[in-house]
Amino acid sequence: QVQLVESGGGLVQPGGSLTLSCVASGFTFGTSWVYWVRQTPGKGIEWVSSIAPRGDYTSYRDSVKGRFSTSRDNAKNTLILQMNSLKAEDTAVYYCATDRVGRTRGGGTQVTVSS
Repeated sequence: QVQLVESGGGLVQPGGSLTLSCVASGFTFGTSWVYWVRQTPGKGIEWVSSIAPRGDYTSYRDSVKGRFSTSRDNAKNTLILQMNSLKAEDTAVYYCATDRVGRTRGGGTQVTVSS
């Protein structure tokens, strides 16, 4: 059974940084693409980033390019999202997921960007 547990969210001022983590189990993490997705009230899930199994390829939605960076530690079954220069519009619940649309995702961690 796939389990994904996110942590690291919180309240941060605009321009600040946060690092999200996700610990995965129940599937072969080291051979799987994994994703970050997010959801705001009244909106559907939106894709944020993808990372290839060996971490040698990443991609990001346009609005976070240059500010967010994803990485992984396959020895620890852990996915990371480093978020810098945060904006109010980044406020959302962030999930790690095994697919780009977030059908299989964790419980999420709230990120609030506000002064």
